[in-house]
Amino acid sequence: MPDSAAFEKLVAEVLDDLPPRFAAYLQNVEVIVEPRITRETCQRCGLRPGEVVYGLYEGVPMTRRGSGHAPLPATITIFYEPLERHCASRAELRREVRRTVLHELAHHFGISDERLEELGAY
Repeated sequence: MPDSAAFEKLVAEVLDDLPPRFAAYLQNVEVIVEPRITRETCQRCGLRPGEVVYGLYEGVPMTRRGSGHAPLPATITIFYEPLERHCASRAELRREVRRTVLHELAHHFGISDERLEELGAY
């Protein structure tokens, strides 16, 4: 499996492959890569202990912003240790990273986990 620099490159490739019409909406979104979610972040987000988390969106979704809203940059964090642990091959890892990035971007666009389930994204 890749090291953290190679994993960051993989995430960058996924972002570079996004359709240009989406890129314009991502100017105020920072995408970062971390080894794993912290205990403090789990508590703050109301996650259960031991819950596997591949990614996390933190920010104000576009659907909840007013016309004069100038929010802090939204953050998407991709956690490489659980992804690498659960993927058996580089191809599977790439697919799961893409799926995770798109999942977190959906939250940026205001799509809930429940709606993603309805759409068959899981």
